[in-house]
Amino acid sequence: MKNTPFTAIHEALGAKIVPFAGYNMPVEYSGIRDEHITVRSAVGVFDVSHMGEIWVKGPDALLFLQKVTSNDVSKLEIGKAQYSCFPNGKGGIVDDLVVYHYEHQKYMLVVNASNVEKDWNWLVENNTEGAELENASDNIAQLAIQGPKALETLQKLTFTHLASVPYYGFVQGILGGVENVIISNTGYTGAGGFEIYFYKEHAEKIWHALFEAGAEFGIKPIGLGARDTLRLEMGYCLYGNDIDDTTSPIEAGLGWITKFVPGKAFIDRSVLEKQKAEGVSRKLKGFIMIDRGIPRHGYPILDADGNRIGEVTSGTQSPLLNVGIGMGYVATGYDAVGTEIFIEIRGKAIKAQISALPFIKK
Repeated sequence: MKNTPFTAIHEALGAKIVPFAGYNMPVEYSGIRDEHITVRSAVGVFDVSHMGEIWVKGPDALLFLQKVTSNDVSKLEIGKAQYSCFPNGKGGIVDDLVVYHYEHQKYMLVVNASNVEKDWNWLVENNTEGAELENASDNIAQLAIQGPKALETLQKLTFTHLASVPYYGFVQGILGGVENVIISNTGYTGAGGFEIYFYKEHAEKIWHALFEAGAEFGIKPIGLGARDTLRLEMGYCLYGNDIDDTTSPIEAGLGWITKFVPGKAFIDRSVLEKQKAEGVSRKLKGFIMIDRGIPRHGYPILDADGNRIGEVTSGTQSPLLNVGIGMGYVATGYDAVGTEIFIEIRGKAIKAQISALPFIKK
C-alpha cells in the first residue's frame, strides 16, 4: 500500500486508516456524522493526494482531448476547469475527471485514484494525435478545503483575492508561504470551498498553516467516510458505484457533460447520440426512504408487486436529513420524481420514493 505525504499526520491524529485505491487512507477521525456536520457548517480538510494528475501538452493537446473526453474542451478558457468523462468505446465510461486549462496548449486532468493506471493506458493507447502526456500523480499533493468557512480560512494564507475566483475557476499563487499552488474553486461536497494542488515536499507546511488559519472556525480533518456521505447528499456520482465501464453517461444523467457539437468526433459519439435521441431502458435516479431503512450498494430495487426493476448503486443514512437516501439505476417508467419504489433490505421490501437531486440545497 502507498502512503500520501500526510499519512504520518493522519496516524498521529488517531485516524482510522483503511486501504483505498492502493493507498493507506483515513476513513474517519472524530466520527463520520461529526465530520459531515463540520463540513456543512464550518470547514474541513480532506487529504485527496491519492487522486491522479496527468498533464496533456502541445499543439495537438486540444484535438486529442476533444476526442477522448465527452465535454467540449474548446469552450474551456485558461483558468477554468470542466467536469467530463472518458467514453470507453463500448458505450460505457473509463472514468470521470476534471479538465483544467492551465495555460496555452497545456491541460491538467484530475482522475480517480483507483483508475490512474487504467486512465493513463487508455490515453496512451488513443493518442494518435501525438499529444505530450505526463503522469505527475506521484509528485503532486492535493487537499480539499470544504465548507462555508473555507474561503475565510484560505484567505488568511494568500494575497490572491479568492472571492473573485469563479466556481470551476482556478488561480496559481502563493499559499502559506508556498509558491506555485493551484487554488481551485471546486469540490465534491456541495458545501463550497477549494481544492489545492502543490508539490508533495510542501505537504506538512501547508497542512499546519491551514489548521492554524482555520482554528477559530473549528477546522477539522475529514475522512473518506464523510466524503462519501457529503457527495451522496448532493447526488454526485462515484466511479465504481454509480458509473463504470458498463454505464453510459446518458443513463447516468450526465448528458450535460456529453456535447454533440459540430466537429467534435469523440469516442462513442454515435452510440451516445443514438441513446439521447431514442432514450435508454434505465436511468440513474435518487431516492429517499419512506419507511425506516438504510439502502446499500447492490440492494435490489423492486416495484409494488415485488418485481426487480433496478439496483442501488450508493446509499447511506443522511446525517443532515436523518433519513436513508440513495441512488440507483431504475427501469424507465419508474424514474419520475415521486414514484413509489421498494428497496429489498435483508429480504424485506422497504418503501422509498424517487427524489429530485440534490437531496439538499446548497
